Amino acid sequence: MTKVSNLKERWDYLVTKLSDDFSEGDDLNLDGIIYLIGVQELGQGHREFKKDEKVNLMHIAICKLLEPYGYYEFDFFDEDGWPHFKTITELPNLKGGEQTVLMKDAIVSYFDALGYFED
Repeated sequence: MTKVSNLKERWDYLVTKLSDDFSEGDDLNLDGIIYLIGVQELGQGHREFKKDEKVNLMHIAICKLLEPYGYYEFDFFDEDGWPHFKTITELPNLKGGEQTVLMKDAIVSYFDALGYFED
């Protein structure tokens, strides 16, 4: 099985499982899954977030997801408990489809490391 088909199968499985666990009937999209990861990484549980906090949650998730690829590194927690990352390597200029593949691969790897694929 090629890496791409394996990624597609694992991504589809992940979307279905996360949607069943966290959505009310609709499939989660890429942004929704990134948001969930941000909430998880913040570690403050479920609560209402302001618009700017939602953007920051997405940023936290993207940094966490791309950390294993060498793009970001955890730096510190601020006084409110929000994690901050520093840029290690600038992201390359990728086309939209290439960005999507990178993020899906990073998300699948993130959940794989958490044991989410184990039944």
